[in-house]
Amino acid sequence: MNSEPKRLDLSLYFSREPIILALLTGMAVVSFLAVTGLSRLYQAQQESLALEWSSRGVNDLDSGQYKRAVTEFRTALQYSRDNDQYQLSLAEALLGVDRTDEAYAYLINLWDKQPENGVVNLELARIAVNKKQTDRALRFYHNAIYATWPGNQETERNNARLELINYLLRINARTQAESELIALEANVGEDAAQQEHLGELFLRVQDNTRALAAFRESLKLQREDAAAYAGAGVASFNLGMYPMAERYLQAAVTAVPGDTASAGLLKTTQYVLRLDPYRPQISAAERDRIAVDAFNAAGDRLRACGALPGPDGQKKPTAAPPQKSALGLADQWTKLDHRIDPNSLRRDPDLVNNAMDLAFQIESQTTTGCEATTDADRALQLIANLHEEN
Repeated sequence: MNSEPKRLDLSLYFSREPIILALLTGMAVVSFLAVTGLSRLYQAQQESLALEWSSRGVNDLDSGQYKRAVTEFRTALQYSRDNDQYQLSLAEALLGVDRTDEAYAYLINLWDKQPENGVVNLELARIAVNKKQTDRALRFYHNAIYATWPGNQETERNNARLELINYLLRINARTQAESELIALEANVGEDAAQQEHLGELFLRVQDNTRALAAFRESLKLQREDAAAYAGAGVASFNLGMYPMAERYLQAAVTAVPGDTASAGLLKTTQYVLRLDPYRPQISAAERDRIAVDAFNAAGDRLRACGALPGPDGQKKPTAAPPQKSALGLADQWTKLDHRIDPNSLRRDPDLVNNAMDLAFQIESQTTTGCEATTDADRALQLIANLHEEN
């Protein structure tokens, strides 16, 4: 009698089961979507807060407010713990307040993850420089030069190489600095200011040939640049190219009359040109006149050393007695003096060489116990060096 109602109850249950399951599934889906939405909302809020704090940190970092930037980047990392950029910015801020060890911990962790990151390598190089770890500094600098950079990679790499060059110059690693400069030279391009800076750096490593080329390239790109004229004048002077040096130095002094360094070098250059009888394309008469002037300048040097008497027949008193070498040179000068005049030199051209050889000896062997050298003395020393090299 009761079996029929039971069957009806079961059939009713089974007919409702799909509806119940659908409702439960729907509720689960809604709950999942709600949780996901809340999670995304929370994540977005965290990211927004991280971005807000990091933006403050960037502004303070750029304005040199490093202490505040440290706090702001730390706060940003609380909301975005794995953000590499925030960690890098925090490291830079820590370096700004001299908390080098803390900065290093962040940087080396970033380097493990991003060994090709140019900024990370450059900061690690700077830390190594401060700790006087030369090998590590060089390694990280080279990493930075060939690393990946945001923005203009070529510019950033050149800047990293320039920083390395200045470091090498500070530690007197001139050969290595020159090698880096040669590598930089190929990437400078048509930029007058960069060519000028390149020339200045080549002067510092005493590569005068490349320095002159860089200054001349700068002047092609931007004429009437006083600094480039002065640099070209120094480089050509050091190379013994005195006519060229005179032109560049004169241009530098004309552009900047207060340039005392260029003016002094120009004066010496003009003395060299005035006292060098071996300059090409001068007449025999001019050569003879120059030889007489150079010989007389050497005689004045002997008088300054107390080895020759002055016009009054008296020898100039000196702090120390004249050296034997100076006295011997004075005897040679006196014996030759009556023969060194334009007429004698015209009759006997070999006397020019005799007069100049003696003048060069006097200037090279009277470096102590005499008055300070004059412009003429320095010029004769430079002329002697020039023709010894040739």
